[in-house]
This record gives sequence, C-alpha cells and structure tokens, in this order.
Amino acid sequence: MNVIVANEAKSMLSELDIDIIKSVDGVHTADELVDMFKNFFYARMILDITAIENYNDITNLQKISMGLDADKIILVLPNNEISTSSSYLSKIISMGIYNFTTNLDGVKYFLEHPNTYKDVAHIQQLNDLSTTINAKVVAGSRIIGIKNITDHAGSTTLIYLLKKELEQTYGMSVTAIEVNRHDFLYFNDRNMVSVNDQDLMTEVVKHKDAAIILIDLNDSNNEGVCGDVLYLIEPSIIKLNKMMRRNRRVLEELKGKKIILNKSLLSNSDIMDFEYEGKTKVFYSIPPLNDRAKNPALATFLGKLGIVQNKDNKSDGKIFGLFKRN
Repeated sequence: MNVIVANEAKSMLSELDIDIIKSVDGVHTADELVDMFKNFFYARMILDITAIENYNDITNLQKISMGLDADKIILVLPNNEISTSSSYLSKIISMGIYNFTTNLDGVKYFLEHPNTYKDVAHIQQLNDLSTTINAKVVAGSRIIGIKNITDHAGSTTLIYLLKKELEQTYGMSVTAIEVNRHDFLYFNDRNMVSVNDQDLMTEVVKHKDAAIILIDLNDSNNEGVCGDVLYLIEPSIIKLNKMMRRNRRVLEELKGKKIILNKSLLSNSDIMDFEYEGKTKVFYSIPPLNDRAKNPALATFLGKLGIVQNKDNKSDGKIFGLFKRN
C-alpha cells in the first residue's frame, strides 16, 4: 500500500492506478509530515515537493529525509530549471533520496524499479563539472540548448544556421554539440560534434575557449548543463495536435520558458491567438529559413537573445520584433 502527499501535482497524481492507504493534500511543514508518517507503515510515499512548506529551503527536505525512510520516497519535482538542475538534484541525492521525477511516467517507473545510488551517481559527477560551466557563463560565454517540442521542429538545422550566422557575420567562435544522435555528421563541420549524455559535460569543458556553445537536446533531458534553453514548436495544425495528444499539459509545463515558433508562417494575429489559447507567451517566431542564403530573421533573433547587438533590436512591432518583452 502506498501514500500520496500532493499539492500542485494533485491532478497528475490522481491518474495513478495504485493501491493507496492514505492520501494527504495541501501544504504542510516538514515537521508535520514527519509526525504524520514516522510511525505509519507504507510501501512507497509519492511526495509532491510543493506540498512541503517553503520547499525551496533545502533544510526542510533534509528534515523529511532524516525523519522518514528516504528509500521509500518518490519525490515529484516541478519541471523548472532550478529543481531539475544537477546542483539541486545532487543535494537531494546527498540526502539519500534517489527516486525523483517531474512526470507521471517517472512515478510509475520508480514504483516498479526504484533507483539505488549507483543509478544516480553520475548526477553528482555532473554537478562537480557544472562548477566549471557556471564559471564560463559568468565570464561571458553562452551555453544555449535547443530542444524540439513538436516532432521534427528543426533544432538541428537551426543550430547549424545560427552557428554559421555567428561565425560568418559576427566572427564569433562557436561550437555545436548534439546529444545521443549523429545528424551533425552530414554538415561536414569539425566544430559540430556528437556525444552521449554521459560525456556531455566533459565535452562542454573541452570547448572552454568558444564564445558560444549550442547544444542539440533532442534526445536528452540534460537541460541543466545550459545557461539558456530554447523550446521549438512548429505551429502547424497536425504538429500541434500530435503534441497535445501526447501531453495535454505541455504548454503549462513550458510556462515561463523560451518558446520559439520555428518554421512558422503564422500571422501576428495567429500568434496572439496561439498565446491566448495556450495561456502562454511566445518568445520569438522564426519563419522557414533557406540554409543556402542569408537569413535576416536570424540577426534579429540573436539580438533578442542578447548575443549580438544590431539596429533591429529596437524594432517596436514589425514582424520579428513583435514579441519584445522584459
């Protein structure tokens, strides 16, 4: 029998088809939760971290891990850059909590296949290397991840075009890295390399002299490596419908992140409708690009990202300047 403690993830966890001996909703202090369950027998506790009062203070999670059996806890985390970063996860692992996820599939998996330290040790190693990465970001280098949300949204080609634009127009040193794939091979560019998840951080450190590192995250969830992540959506009807069929919460999960409409032929009015219906904000809209010609949209896009400065950055509502926001 299992225990569920839920708050923001309540709706998602309600879809679990498991035996539940006790379910608790709302926000509680760490001490209250420990008192509630320290003498209570259960097989697994599915704990929505947002149900812990002031959960951003890591000491409250320490109280949970010390007062309850950490091996029995499956921690449900909000899908944001802080809680999925290697630094944050490393702290959770140090407390003896090895099962953590942001989605329902992860919860289901850990119910049947709980992690041991061996399964998560690489995350702590990742955190050690990330100190070097953070130093690069502070020093002015940019590490940007690009990830498709709809199928074939164009991350690989966009990275190639951005790299070419930055090198040829602005004279910047750029390295591109793809994770768990080998599509870069076809661009015949020695500064476009392919690695697996395990070697990603090591590869990033190798290119410490690059001004910009672009990472294709299509087959990777290693977003914590990046200082910034762009999420690509191709806004055709069929692609959007497929995206929503797969995960109806996808736009909610992307709230506050940089959503890019790529290969987009939507009008300004269409884009505003998309934002309204999806209850989200679009960071930028990129039209279909010609990989054999100069693309003015890229210069404006790079200006919006703050990588370069050009006169188009001051656009007050023309085509590509529509989504200028603070």
